[in-house]
Amino acid sequence: MLNRIIQFSIRQKLLVGIMMLALIAWGIYSLKQLPIDALPDITNNQVQIITSSPSNGAEDIERFVTYPVEQTMATIPGIEEIRSFSRFGLSVVTVVFKENVEIYWARQQVSERLAGVEKAIPKGIGTPEIAPLTTGLGEIYQYVIHPKKGYEKKYDATELRTIQDWIVRRQLLGVEGIADVSSFGGYLKQYEIALNPDKLRSMDISISDIFKALEKKQPEHRRLLYR
Repeated sequence: MLNRIIQFSIRQKLLVGIMMLALIAWGIYSLKQLPIDALPDITNNQVQIITSSPSNGAEDIERFVTYPVEQTMATIPGIEEIRSFSRFGLSVVTVVFKENVEIYWARQQVSERLAGVEKAIPKGIGTPEIAPLTTGLGEIYQYVIHPKKGYEKKYDATELRTIQDWIVRRQLLGVEGIADVSSFGGYLKQYEIALNPDKLRSMDISISDIFKALEKKQPEHRRLLYR
């Protein structure tokens, strides 16, 4: 067999030369189309569920958020493993699927079960959300916002979190290539409404009316509350 190949190559020099040139051209084209990364992406097939729960400690996050999410997601077929971590104000659950599972099907299965998870989590603790479709190398940077020396008393943890959520995060989301910016730590700014029972009775307003007005968040209700 080898002798026949050699004899054919000797007799058909022109054809062999053309085939070699075509092979070289195809190799050069394939080399130009080959994607080159500084770090190879070895991320497994995974879907992340992130729950932001400000002002709650790691133990409460693990008990009321992370554990219900893990138990609900465990029934999805094709799962290889589930791992998670809970820290102050943040819960991240990573559901790893087998390589033959289509990623969009996996995200759909996780999304369908999030409704059941929300019922298991106490109201006001947090709402679980699916993270953007990124690889393990998607989280490229972590940063900390702290006041400049001499301004420590002017900007406390609440003000720094407000700056992060309403200024820094919004500007970073406008940068091309950034899918999401996750915030954790600090204290969220809260507004407290102090009720005056005498004024409520004089205006014939009950406490349930106040709660309904706050839930609707309509301008006329807000004007009523601020009188």
